[in-house]
Amino acid sequence: MSKVGEEITAHFPEINTHRIDEKRVEVNTDKGYLLSLLNFLKDGGYDHLGLISCVDRMEDGVLQLVYVLSRYAQDESVPGPDPTLVVKIPLSREEPTIVSSMGVFINAEPYERELYEMFGIDFTGHPRLDPLFLERDYDIPPLRKDFDTRRYVTEEFETIPPVED
Repeated sequence: MSKVGEEITAHFPEINTHRIDEKRVEVNTDKGYLLSLLNFLKDGGYDHLGLISCVDRMEDGVLQLVYVLSRYAQDESVPGPDPTLVVKIPLSREEPTIVSSMGVFINAEPYERELYEMFGIDFTGHPRLDPLFLERDYDIPPLRKDFDTRRYVTEEFETIPPVED
């Protein structure tokens, strides 16, 4: 286990951590701990939110959010480079809702908008979950595994007449 992993489990006994490799530590938690954990990590020097992404685990009925955190400055009390933290949070595919992390990391704004649009995750407290990329609404968000790309292409593009020479 890493120093940061030990600090997390000492402060949050319910949260599981394990070292993936020398450069990464995985943190698995419930959505109820998100803001407390992010504030704890930011106060501990993990001041860079590099990414928020999502993995559709359709077979498990879960959308798994992935937050990637790192430090801007090296922790001098630890030999070697500080590990990047990979925080994983499972959400129900049926009602994917989680609190916005913009109060901790303002740069979460475009990530949350994208995940709302592409996976249908509702970030409560987000000030503007407006479309970021798409021009229309979809029955199923387009990056979910059950989105039927072939049907969409057929419905949208087969009705367009060909260009004549």
